[in-house]
Amino acid sequence: MYDPSNIKIVFTDIDGTLYSHATKRVPPSSISAIHQLQKKGIKVFLCSGRNYYLIRKSGVMSYFSPDGLVTMNGSNAIIGNNIIYRYPIPSEVVDKMVMFAKRLKFGLTLIEENEGHINLIDERVIHAHEQFGTRFPQPRTYPDHYDRTVYQMIAFIDQWEEDLIGPHLTGCKTARWDDYAVDIMLSDSDKSKGIQSVLDYYGYDKDNVMVLGDGENDVEMLQCAGISVAMGKGSEKAKKAATFVTDDIDEDGWAKAMVKAGLIESY
Repeated sequence: MYDPSNIKIVFTDIDGTLYSHATKRVPPSSISAIHQLQKKGIKVFLCSGRNYYLIRKSGVMSYFSPDGLVTMNGSNAIIGNNIIYRYPIPSEVVDKMVMFAKRLKFGLTLIEENEGHINLIDERVIHAHEQFGTRFPQPRTYPDHYDRTVYQMIAFIDQWEEDLIGPHLTGCKTARWDDYAVDIMLSDSDKSKGIQSVLDYYGYDKDNVMVLGDGENDVEMLQCAGISVAMGKGSEKAKKAATFVTDDIDEDGWAKAMVKAGLIESY
């Protein structure tokens, strides 16, 4: 049975969960709730598909100081100035994706620990980034062999192209977040793996964890926690995986979830 006194750590997705793209900020109610949680000794981690650089650029960390980060859909976990977990994509998989991008002429972002690079900018790339108010880097030509460490890839392709390429990417899976954009990561890598590395670090188990998310890349982490929350406008897959569904981010859904879970009394 769920006991709120067991919760020692909260992991929250950023885009559409903690950060509103309608208001371009973290709602004041969420900030209040986070400060209350941390005052009670409950750690709050950001858990995002973004890398450290893009999390910092989002401005989220100007509202509060997270106790740590799980980045790039779980392939890095950061506590303080230390990366406690790394799980990069093998170079041969990256090279194969570069080959497809060159032949089919689509945008491909390669995400590293603190940087991200893209090969071209087209209408699909612009459309996907406009949703989240994020900027894309200056395009660069990828060599046939990409000799830098990559943790996640974003292909700006439609479902038909994904179905065409997918069978050739051995050991990979996808998580679509736009009609023309899909995250590509290792099949055994997801946000829950990054979360588990943090739990191992602190000696916690799943009953000590609460998570919040809204997208398809949040499903695994929603399934791995003692209590999990999907946002009101989240994907149907996220809602089905969660313990309960809260209101939309712009209707104080994040803070309301903390009250409903018994972690705070009000916001």
